[in-house]
Amino acid sequence: MAHIDGSHHMTLSVAGAQEDVDFHTKILGMRMIKRTVLFDGSLPIYHLYYSNTNGDPSSVVTTFPWAQAGMYGTRGTNQAREVQLAVPHGSMNFWYDRLTSHGIEVRNTEVFDQRRLAFRHPSGIEYVLVGAGDDDRVGHPGNGVPPEHAIHGLHGVGVHLTTPERMVEFAEGSFHGRGGVAEEGDRIALRIGDHKRGNALELVVNRTDPQGTWGFGAGTCHHFAWNAETLANQDDVKFAIEGAGYTDISELKDRKYFKSVYVRTPAGALFELAVTHSEGGWDCDESPKELGTRFQLPERFEHRRAEILDRLEPITG
Repeated sequence: MAHIDGSHHMTLSVAGAQEDVDFHTKILGMRMIKRTVLFDGSLPIYHLYYSNTNGDPSSVVTTFPWAQAGMYGTRGTNQAREVQLAVPHGSMNFWYDRLTSHGIEVRNTEVFDQRRLAFRHPSGIEYVLVGAGDDDRVGHPGNGVPPEHAIHGLHGVGVHLTTPERMVEFAEGSFHGRGGVAEEGDRIALRIGDHKRGNALELVVNRTDPQGTWGFGAGTCHHFAWNAETLANQDDVKFAIEGAGYTDISELKDRKYFKSVYVRTPAGALFELAVTHSEGGWDCDESPKELGTRFQLPERFEHRRAEILDRLEPITG
């Protein structure tokens, strides 16, 4: 039976590569597990991957640093906006103090009767820390973040949109939304798929901001990926979405570490159905201990290695 097993990863278009590495590893304490390039097009742009200790599906944030190419996006409505990360319930004070000590402006918020911390990536993208209860994903301790406070992985995604009804209809009818709908003010919360963690889809009614950009451009979220678990199930979910009339959906794309199908949702946000297949996985070109330490290229770009490295912003860490 077709299903979605929670989230897989979230991909952002950021500005500078080094500031992105420093933000995710030195401030948030996440583990860099892959450094490679964008597989689409011919322009060499980094694709950087960060995760918890094990690189679990539902734990990964990936980034494209676009400032070097001079490409900037516009945050707005009808667009994915919030990167929601799960931390232990008792870690909010730790993270407030840590982020503040690094010069990051942090806001205490309360959403669905739960404290959250809101702050921004150096490129302006909105981040939210959400307290998680029974979460067995193992956070990555590093750069002053102890194990008991480390980020578990994704909590979910916040999508801004002008009319929520069509997106709720899509999520519940074609995208395996579960558990009904919770509402608070302009925010509507759903759960996608069967997995208990990393499956939050929060819709924020926003009729004030202009339409956000959907292409690559620094300062914006590009897509949110959901875990389709197997290639056969990925096909089943894709066919069901198409059969419901949502035909703005891609053919299968091989991302080496996983295989992907993309669908443009009624809210404008781009969703991905991702599968970590048997020939892929983070350790298909590096050992588990070495993840993220070597610059990886797809075979079709390997002959351009020297040229690509020369054109990319040098990064450390």
